[in-house]
Amino acid sequence: MKTLNSLLSATGTTIFTVMSALATEHKAVNLGQGFPDGDGPADVVEAAAAALKDGRNQYPPMYGVPELRQAVAAHNKRFYGLAVDGMKQVVITSGATEAITACLMALIDPGDEVVLIEPLYDTYLPVVRMLGGVPKLVRLEPPDWALPRAELEAAFGPRTKLIMLNTPMNPCAKVFSAEELGLIASLCRKWDSYAICDEVYEHLVFGGRPHIPLMTLPGMENRCARIGSAGKTFSLTGWKVGYITASPAMADVIAKAHQNLTFTTAPNLQRAVAYGLGKDDAYFASLARDLEAKRDRLAAGLAEVGFGVLRTDGTYFITTDFRPLGFNGPDDEFCKRLTAEAGVAAIPVSAFYEPRAGMETPRHFARFAFCKSDALLDEAIARLKRHFPGRGRG
Repeated sequence: MKTLNSLLSATGTTIFTVMSALATEHKAVNLGQGFPDGDGPADVVEAAAAALKDGRNQYPPMYGVPELRQAVAAHNKRFYGLAVDGMKQVVITSGATEAITACLMALIDPGDEVVLIEPLYDTYLPVVRMLGGVPKLVRLEPPDWALPRAELEAAFGPRTKLIMLNTPMNPCAKVFSAEELGLIASLCRKWDSYAICDEVYEHLVFGGRPHIPLMTLPGMENRCARIGSAGKTFSLTGWKVGYITASPAMADVIAKAHQNLTFTTAPNLQRAVAYGLGKDDAYFASLARDLEAKRDRLAAGLAEVGFGVLRTDGTYFITTDFRPLGFNGPDDEFCKRLTAEAGVAAIPVSAFYEPRAGMETPRHFARFAFCKSDALLDEAIARLKRHFPGRGRG
């Protein structure tokens, strides 16, 4: 028989599936995949339930229900000062992952170069390649995740169609500085390039640091597609409601891609998210504050166990160096053994890098998710302390 799609056939099972299956097998505390173990704000859930019963359950508009498109526009104005026409510049998708794919589809022609920053969220690279794009990879390295200016400048050129920017950054919890964003914006303007901005963790920034959308920088409003996620903003990842803000011309083509992917998204969930985006400032402040407390709780525990704990400025994730524990093997082996023997699942950071000849991938780092209940975080630390007795501080 003729072969199936070569790229997808060669794509392995995701590291999240592998580690979650291993966690289930060994009844481990799963701090691998980043999803909360709560159920989101009760009033937002109730709004979805009420909307389900109000008799509007047929196909909503392809762009999204007007209430949510206007709410996204108001959210842009409220938090970032962006003046957006919700009816022309906002597209609602079935999750941010679909939004990423739709934006890439809207912009890439075969042969276009796409700048990607490692470590990478695992959707970016396969979709770029399926669309015939040419990846130009720029690598950030632990422990400081500094953006290498020379390498970034070298990645741009006459064939650069876009850069894929993720800030706050999954998986390494980096929040790009104003200076770094200014460099990226200057390169986009210089080379007449676009930016797809994955900003799903926009409200999960810690230490009082601001989230700065690239779209707010001079000359970038019509070059950016900005992606948000109800799953992250309301801790309701299973709802799969994403939203894109872009120029009218870009939004029109993104909507055509969306039409050929999912076409639309559950209308009751859209209306509930519209309600949620209108919640008061206290909600959004508490979201970051509560997650920051969980970050500190897990970070302190991991340090007591003996891990080297890297800086975490946003997202759901802490990266750790496990070499102080005396393990010098590769990170995938460490994480598998940790799951099976200590009963705690983490993700090897090397899974977020593309192997390249002549370039060594970081192999001594494991990532833990802290978007869990305090009781679950405490249980994970207790298990780790039992497994690594006497190695921690003090």
